[in-house]
Amino acid sequence: MNLSKIIDILENWAPLSHAEDFDNVGLLVGDVNSKIYKALITLDTTNEVIEEAIEKKCNLVITFHPLIFEPLKSINYENRIQKIIIKAIKNNINIYCIHTNLDNNSRGVNYKICQKLKIKNLNFLIPNKLNESIGMGMYGNIENSYNGHDFINYIKKQMDIKYIRHSKILNKKIKKVAVLGGSGSFGINNAIEKKIDCYITSDLKYHDFFKANSKILLLDIGHYESEKFTKELIYNYLLKKIPKFACIIANTNTNPVNYY
Repeated sequence: MNLSKIIDILENWAPLSHAEDFDNVGLLVGDVNSKIYKALITLDTTNEVIEEAIEKKCNLVITFHPLIFEPLKSINYENRIQKIIIKAIKNNINIYCIHTNLDNNSRGVNYKICQKLKIKNLNFLIPNKLNESIGMGMYGNIENSYNGHDFINYIKKQMDIKYIRHSKILNKKIKKVAVLGGSGSFGINNAIEKKIDCYITSDLKYHDFFKANSKILLLDIGHYESEKFTKELIYNYLLKKIPKFACIIANTNTNPVNYY
């Protein structure tokens, strides 16, 4: 199958125009006219992911996070990104990125998290001002209400994680929940304004937790942990649209954060 056809299918789902202005999505490495034999779906593109693609004879890597984010002034072996690009090109591996255009999708990253947490009656946490069909983050109601400690344990189980950073646990039930996969400190005030009981995101800084101000429970579940089911989301979409196309989810764990 030609790469151009696969790109058309992905961009019909998550148009490049729906990505945030700062982002770098689309075909980052390769040739749109390439014939694709097998695709490897990953959250990040690392050297180990390229090795896995070579081993499994995949000549397309579909990555969530963009490999190229800052402008490149040269292509040599001086840094990690450039080494990966050279290795991909040498092995005829194309790299396509689908990122904030999938974050903003009504059936995208945050919808997948809501499915895992069984959150219903969904709305965008931060609707797009120009296009009401897209937005950042989602919120809704969970079936049962929980106290703070029980809810944190519920999140650990549903998201299959061991550690959660959180603000002060409040003496009130949790029913109305918002999620924003990846870095989501910018959504705290939106969650408070919407009277959300708990806001689940990642990459919160020390001072971000003060913003809870006894009004909301903030949970930082980790960047990788909040987005890890995105690989499954992309895989299932492609399987539905082109069932005979060979694509697999990468086995490589690309989480750069380790816990002791």
